[in-house]
Amino acid sequence: MKLGVDVFLDSFEKDFSGQKLGLLTNITGVNKQLNSTIDLMYNSDLLNLHCLFSPEHGIRGNANEGEHLDSTVDEKTGLPVYSLYGEVREPTAEMLDGLDVVIFDLQDIGSRYYTFIYSMANMMKACAKYNVKFVVLDRPNPINGFQVEGNIVEDGFTSFVGLYPIPVRHGMTVGELANYFNEEYSIGCSLDVIQMQDWERKYYYDEMDLCWVAPTPNVTQIDMCVLYPGTCLIEGTNVSEGRGTTKPFEYVGAPFINADELTNAFNNLEIPGVKARPVFFTPHYQKFKGEPCAGVQLHVLDREKFNSFYTGVKLLEIIYNLYPNDIEFIKSLDDSQFYFLDLLAGTDQLRHALLVGKADDWLNETKPELERFIQKRDKYLMY
Repeated sequence: MKLGVDVFLDSFEKDFSGQKLGLLTNITGVNKQLNSTIDLMYNSDLLNLHCLFSPEHGIRGNANEGEHLDSTVDEKTGLPVYSLYGEVREPTAEMLDGLDVVIFDLQDIGSRYYTFIYSMANMMKACAKYNVKFVVLDRPNPINGFQVEGNIVEDGFTSFVGLYPIPVRHGMTVGELANYFNEEYSIGCSLDVIQMQDWERKYYYDEMDLCWVAPTPNVTQIDMCVLYPGTCLIEGTNVSEGRGTTKPFEYVGAPFINADELTNAFNNLEIPGVKARPVFFTPHYQKFKGEPCAGVQLHVLDREKFNSFYTGVKLLEIIYNLYPNDIEFIKSLDDSQFYFLDLLAGTDQLRHALLVGKADDWLNETKPELERFIQKRDKYLMY
């Protein structure tokens, strides 16, 4: 198969000759041979790469989650790097001044919470406003393009971890999402998507002849990405989601948890495709830094049967039922009027359901809206 960047450089590079280009990318912007998209475009005899745009975690992936970034200069190329995760999250007129085209080349991980797709959407809005063309170099959804899970973001609960009403696991590529955002939410930018060649929706990333480049410091490998749509919900509590360990979003625990008790309670549910084992870990940063924690590691046994979002909700429910005096729902750092779980879930109904033991009822109530999304997305699928 060929990635969008390889198709672009093989077949479309000459079409952009003489135009001033901006590039929104990071360390995942590489071709199949792991050559940097920045370097390939900067060293091209045909292309005029004028500036870079940086998403969360920075252009070189060296910033932690939530860390605000200043605009800077890229040491390797000397190009200006405009931060889209600092003072502004939508590019300004000054950032886009003189540009003819902005190119997007970022690897998403297939989950609504991941901020890269909203940096893309914000760039699309700015390009529409300032009459700049926007081009997406498409990349695989690493957890396949079939499975769709979770609820839809409600009005009043949009944020940078849920900017549009899409489900938690959307089953789309970034190129498909770009077309979806552009049409469904009337962004109206001049948009081209450079499609991949020979990608099939059934593929997980580790089933392809591609090297995995971790998009951010806590994205380890594909099983972690499969778990993330569910276990990221743990971020909305005072329980550790495993940040600061070698298994983020696979480890879940806290000093107040009994590992065997939580493991047995989880496994007794017999959730398809997944099993827990007891673990003990000490995070080196973030929640419970330097404190011994106990909990579970989730192991995905059958990806096709496994529903990550359902699993995350049930794990939260178990922890709340076992440790109601210890677990806490934490407030958002960006907007303290919201519980962070509500922003992740895109609703306060999940939190309320957990408090009264009605998580299954809430999950059942979300099914019709998920079906409506699946029907709506059909016309935007390119593969």
